[in-house]
Amino acid sequence: MNSIQANGITIRYEVQGSGPWVTLSHSLSCDLTMWDALAVALAPTFTVLRYDTRGHGGTSLPTAAPQGPYSFDQLVGDVVGLLDALKIGRTHFVGLSMGGMIGQHLALAHPGRLDKLVIANSTSRIPPEAGPLWDERMAIARSQGCAGLVEGTLGRWFTPGFRAAQPAETARIGALIAATPPEGYIGCAGAIRALDITARIDAIRAPTLVIAGADDPGTPPAMSEVIVSAIPGARLEVIPSASHLSCIEQPHTFNRLVAAFLKG
Repeated sequence: MNSIQANGITIRYEVQGSGPWVTLSHSLSCDLTMWDALAVALAPTFTVLRYDTRGHGGTSLPTAAPQGPYSFDQLVGDVVGLLDALKIGRTHFVGLSMGGMIGQHLALAHPGRLDKLVIANSTSRIPPEAGPLWDERMAIARSQGCAGLVEGTLGRWFTPGFRAAQPAETARIGALIAATPPEGYIGCAGAIRALDITARIDAIRAPTLVIAGADDPGTPPAMSEVIVSAIPGARLEVIPSASHLSCIEQPHTFNRLVAAFLKG
């Protein structure tokens, strides 16, 4: 793993492969290892950049995660700072959940840095009625640490069938959730809670693929349909038998869709 100073923090990242650049942005409560399978799939054709989002994994640690709340302007600034430090002019961008929210903001704020965009298991707006859910999660992180969020999060992120059939992979993701610094979780969750950019994303001009999990309760396919209807020329793919972490639950389908889109 490598790290670099950018946008006022230390960002952990990894680069592998060769070819055009593609940047991978993970979900809340994960780190760059969420993308292990996709990075291997893309590395023969692309130079794959993965990084830990502010307050997650090895970014801004080991001392402490920077205090929140964070904003998507800040999270986009981290990405651009990383690209600048590595002298990357343009990149494809693949983001899942929070990463997909970062991707939408990046496409709006820095269209000249983006080639193609993949938005997976994400949304352009958190409805007001979901606000108390986010407040509750942040309160748990504050009082119990992120270990208190593991069971509820895994229940939303994976179907029961996957959890029964893949206990080791479920446990790996559970360990990532538990290890997330509470300050990092709360900082990012505060940005997510305030998300409302549906009215703006019709300005995105990057070719866009939107991926949804058919069984995702947190960002159901209807939220992806809103994004697709707003971004000109965007295409939707719904992965069967997948909940929120579709790249983990159905990696072969997810990786095939992403690779075909980026190569096309």
